[in-house]
Amino acid sequence: MVPVLRNELETRSVINETAEQARRIEHMKLSFLKGMVVSTAMLGLAYALPVYAQESGNPSASESMHQAGESAENAVQSAAHGTATAMRDTKITTKVKTPLYDAGLTKQADIHVTTTAGVVELNGVVPSSDTATRAEQLAKQTEGVKAVNNDLRVVGMTSTD
Repeated sequence: MVPVLRNELETRSVINETAEQARRIEHMKLSFLKGMVVSTAMLGLAYALPVYAQESGNPSASESMHQAGESAENAVQSAAHGTATAMRDTKITTKVKTPLYDAGLTKQADIHVTTTAGVVELNGVVPSSDTATRAEQLAKQTEGVKAVNNDLRVVGMTSTD
């Protein structure tokens, strides 16, 4: 009986490895195809832009390049702003979690904190409405917090003592 079980395990292992290899190959194929599509699109744009720019009523090639440069600059500024906001939000989340822990609110509760553009969201389960209220107060007192959405659910927790 043991050799049959071992063969089944080995067979399953080989099947799983084969399936994983097939998934990797499909992923590689899709990545290659995506690269080809993007490359083809970029090449088409490279050929089309000069022709489009030379048609009457459209800006000259140099004006088009200037506009493209401005668009790229705006995109970089937007990306930098988004990164800075994400970093501020991460800092705020950490600043909110620390007093929650220090106050002992996380010992018998499951509180999740997320921050988006300075707005803190509290989710999870707490043992009492007092705990939910205290968590909201601590979050509101945190530097950088613009608002707090308290979505904590009160569920009576029982002791196993």
